[in-house]
Amino acid sequence: MTIKQLLIEAGAIQVGVQETDWKKVIELAARPLVENGYIHASYYQAVISNTLAHGAYYVFDEGIAIPHARPECGVIKNCFSMVLLEQPIAFEDSEEADIVILFGATDSNSHIEEGIRAIVDLLDNKPRLERLRAAKLWQEVVEIL
Repeated sequence: MTIKQLLIEAGAIQVGVQETDWKKVIELAARPLVENGYIHASYYQAVISNTLAHGAYYVFDEGIAIPHARPECGVIKNCFSMVLLEQPIAFEDSEEADIVILFGATDSNSHIEEGIRAIVDLLDNKPRLERLRAAKLWQEVVEIL
C-alpha cells in the first residue's frame, strides 16, 4: 500500500493545525492511528521519550518532521499520519517544521527501507511541498499525493 492509501484508510490527515507544543503535535498525529488500531498509545509516548533523550533527529531542513519509534514500541500495523501545521514549530532543540509525518512499521526492515524511503520520495519535490503547505482541506492533500 502507498502512503496515500494508508493515510486515507487510517483517516490520518489533519490540515491547518494550530499548535505550538511539539509533544501535542505528536499526540495529535498519533490519535487517529491509536483510535483505528494501528498503534498503541505507548508508541507516541516512545516517540516523545526518544526525542527528549536523543533530540529531534527526525526533523529535516525542508521543514519536514518524521517522528517515529522502534516497531516494538507499540506498532500493530504499518501506518502513516500527516499533520500540516499553520506555523512551523521546533521539536525540542531542532529546526522548525510544519509538515509532520508520524509513521509506524511492524519491523525494522520496513521501518527504515519502506517507511522513510517512501516519505522521502513523496516529499523530495518542492512544488509538491508548496502545494501541501497551501492545502486547506484533507481532500486537497489526497489530490496532491
